[in-house]
Amino acid sequence: MVATKGCAVIDFLGQVVAWFADSANWLGSSGILNRLREHVQITAAATAASAILAIPPAVWLAHRRIGGTFVVAFVNIGRAIPSFAIVVLFLPISIRLGLGIGFWPTFLALLFLAVPPMFTNAYTGVAEVDPDLVEASRGMGMTDREVLSSVELPMASPVILAAGRVAAVQVVATATLGALVGWGGLGRFIVDGFAIQDNVTVFAGAVLVAGLAIITEVLLGWLEHRLVPVTLRSRPVEVESVVA
Repeated sequence: MVATKGCAVIDFLGQVVAWFADSANWLGSSGILNRLREHVQITAAATAASAILAIPPAVWLAHRRIGGTFVVAFVNIGRAIPSFAIVVLFLPISIRLGLGIGFWPTFLALLFLAVPPMFTNAYTGVAEVDPDLVEASRGMGMTDREVLSSVELPMASPVILAAGRVAAVQVVATATLGALVGWGGLGRFIVDGFAIQDNVTVFAGAVLVAGLAIITEVLLGWLEHRLVPVTLRSRPVEVESVVA
């Protein structure tokens, strides 16, 4: 019995390897290369837009010590909603706005998911900079802008960059759901595989998504290491992730 199951697993993995070895699965509009391009495109767009929308206001509010727990709690209201529900929820909104299906409902849902953790961690990172250090900087004659750019932001950079990395990896995973609302990406293999009960295609799609998430983690981790000041690299970083 065990030997039979083992043979079945080996046979299945052999089919997966054959699937990846088939050039027909790599080329064309429904091939791996195009689906990968679509996935990277929407991930990069949603992550960049989330950073632009979330980080500047969070940094400014934290620098001014405005809002506190209330602002963070308000921004995080939607995090209790499951990712799938958010993607489906934005489909009629996108259609109502004339944006259609596919890219825009997926993009808006990913934006909605990525903004809260980026905002929360950027706010927390700046707000928790040692007040004595801030006051000492002002006492040295630094302007308000110099305190923010030369003291608070560098000190908060490990938290902010780590939050961006975590959010990007979560966006990679969640973008898979875009296939349910007409978008492409690597999630297409999973959704289409389920539709025709092709477990090999489903498994291959999951492997591709996991691989892209790992690559994203490694690349952004390397970039984070390069950007964070050397004296802060050993500082423990706690980052709130996206609720899936």
